[in-house]
Amino acid sequence: MPQTPPFSAMFDSSGYNRNLYQSAEDSCGGLYYHDNNLLSGSLEALIQHLVPNVDYYPDTYRKNVQQMMQCLIRKLAALSQYEEVLAKISSTSTDRLTVLKTKPQSIQRDIITVCNDPYTLAQQLTHIELERLNYIGPEEFVQAFVQKDPLDNDKSCYSERKKTRNLEAYVEWFNRLSYLVATEICMPVKKKHRARMIEYFIDVARECFNIGNFNSLMAIISGMNMSPVSRLKKTWAKVKTAKFDILEHQMDPSSNFYNYRTALRGAAQRSLTAHSSREKIVIPFFSLLIKDIYFLNEGCANRLPNGHVNFEKFWELAKQVSEFMTWKQVECPFERDRKILQYLLTVPVFSEDALYLASYESEGPENHIEKDRWKSLRSSLLGRV
Repeated sequence: MPQTPPFSAMFDSSGYNRNLYQSAEDSCGGLYYHDNNLLSGSLEALIQHLVPNVDYYPDTYRKNVQQMMQCLIRKLAALSQYEEVLAKISSTSTDRLTVLKTKPQSIQRDIITVCNDPYTLAQQLTHIELERLNYIGPEEFVQAFVQKDPLDNDKSCYSERKKTRNLEAYVEWFNRLSYLVATEICMPVKKKHRARMIEYFIDVARECFNIGNFNSLMAIISGMNMSPVSRLKKTWAKVKTAKFDILEHQMDPSSNFYNYRTALRGAAQRSLTAHSSREKIVIPFFSLLIKDIYFLNEGCANRLPNGHVNFEKFWELAKQVSEFMTWKQVECPFERDRKILQYLLTVPVFSEDALYLASYESEGPENHIEKDRWKSLRSSLLGRV
């Protein structure tokens, strides 16, 4: 995907908002404020202001430590079980072509035979998205981006950086869904069946958009735009693409994903005023969220020229992560269908090479480059010349 540009319009080459800093009117004990908002301060002053002690509790309430510990233990136990499930799914992952060659009768089913209703499939995709989002903690964003001490660029932040497993698993799910979509489209032998599958996924993507599940929406669009699928010109000629064109327009990367960001703001506003769990769902396009946080972190200095900690930057980072934390805690209101979920999570999918081979077998190569690749893939994957 195109990278999100850094915040060059807001920040100069020094990495901070000079106008705000110069207009800071109030300073108190080494802390600088603007309109009652803390902008910056020395590290010592920030620690004194933000860290509670026996007599001072800054902007917090007294916590019941025992309840917090019990809640933490429950969450850690659930997280451990979840990571065991991820490891099991990963260990049993198989390329669909391998299964086809060894047990061709075992995967005659396709997604439509498992779930012929696009709205139901969009609901089950939302189950998977919210479940996987729920296990991503705010610390994983820090561990993903901060390899150095944020206040001392010459000092390593961790002696051994913790693996951001849940964040990575979520990105892997996006890739799996894209490949699953492409596999389901390239699998059918008959052109009319491939066209039907494309139209089915267009309807699923539209339902994902209506729900507020932008991550599954983008994964489906990405799968349909993969080269082995997009080259099937005879198949696409049988597809009514008007709905797909609208969805692509909504997720158009131009102008820094302006259309998508507008739709996301609408979903976020709907969530704030929601009267039902269904209206609370906001699942952002995760790769773009990661890029936004990354460029905010990289594009703004941690310290200002006067040596103060750029509290404004860290506050903005916290706001973005906090908004995400609110979205991920929404409980999915839809009924679970174990059969559909099992299929989505475990059915074998084609590798990239297998997708190209299936595509060439469905609609023959159009030039010498494609013909040479087809022959090579038939030889390496099927043992044929």
